[in-house]
Amino acid sequence: MAALLLRSPRSGPYDGVPRSAEGRGLAARLRSRGSTTHHHPPRGSPAAPPCPPPASTMATLTQMHRQGRPKPPPAKLGPTLGRPQLKGVVIKNLIRKPKKPNSANRKCARVRLSTGREGVCFIPGEGHNLQEHHVVLVQGGRTQDLPGVKLTIVRGKYDCAHVQKKK
Repeated sequence: MAALLLRSPRSGPYDGVPRSAEGRGLAARLRSRGSTTHHHPPRGSPAAPPCPPPASTMATLTQMHRQGRPKPPPAKLGPTLGRPQLKGVVIKNLIRKPKKPNSANRKCARVRLSTGREGVCFIPGEGHNLQEHHVVLVQGGRTQDLPGVKLTIVRGKYDCAHVQKKK
């Protein structure tokens, strides 16, 4: 009953006009009714582009059964290209400064590896005898406070001497 009292006296039981358009002019009623005459988007807003079809659909169960389990992606090769150690030749000795909270002079060497690549290697231990053209063995293992240094020289192999004991 209360709904009948709120309605406009001009409208019948249902004349297809939503309540929001009641009491407005003829143009508002036609707009809300969705007239078939020239429909333009409101001014200032671009027309919405049509929705594109989905790029890829999910595989069906029979397709998954035929193709089998998907292969896992290949493992990422580290700085030694998947090998445990590599031989290399020292090109240049370097001294690097570590990242922010630490302060020191870390001994490093630029090494040309047997694969043809060059890399910066950390020289562990106190003191070393490495010079240019020395042959060294290099293994993977980054130094946490030296950015970009992902290789370590193995002490006691080829031309790199062991760490000297303290006297």
